[in-house]
Amino acid sequence: MSGLELIAAVLGVIAVWLTVKQNAWCWPIGLVVVVIYAWLFYAVKLYSGALLQLAYAVLQLYGWWQWKRPGRVEDARQVSRLERPAVFAGLAVGVLLSLALGAAMAHWTDAALPWLDATLTGFSLVAQLWMAQKRLQCWPLWMVVDVVYIGQYLHQQLYFTAGLFAVLTLIAVRGWLEWRRDPALVKA
Repeated sequence: MSGLELIAAVLGVIAVWLTVKQNAWCWPIGLVVVVIYAWLFYAVKLYSGALLQLAYAVLQLYGWWQWKRPGRVEDARQVSRLERPAVFAGLAVGVLLSLALGAAMAHWTDAALPWLDATLTGFSLVAQLWMAQKRLQCWPLWMVVDVVYIGQYLHQQLYFTAGLFAVLTLIAVRGWLEWRRDPALVKA
């Protein structure tokens, strides 16, 4: 399993780096990554993480469409900021998803870390949606989520994945810095 985990980690770094660079190839490469991780997380009983990967698969397709808008380049998504109420609403959705999924995983499964895994899943969905919409706030949310993921994956002995999330944390910092300077955001 560690060989497959290494492949997913390397492809994950490539996909997120391409996201920072606003290259739409991040989405199909990311789709391959999430399929691999869905299987890996199920195998180590991180069921919320496995479900998250399935949701990510849908969000990968949504992000690809948002960024490319087939046949309408002028309609493609530009980097933008969320207004404060929208940020709070998104974070509230993350809390609600975390509580609902955590309760379900703790009650109906033998999940290894039901509450932590569910919380990371809830907030990852919010961050991924914001990323697909090219919202600047996706990056600080990813920074926080990624740091906590490192601990979870070390606990589950998914060392390549923990390493991936250490790198992803650094890339999220880079994404935050680069997207803040994006011409579309500067004009707004």
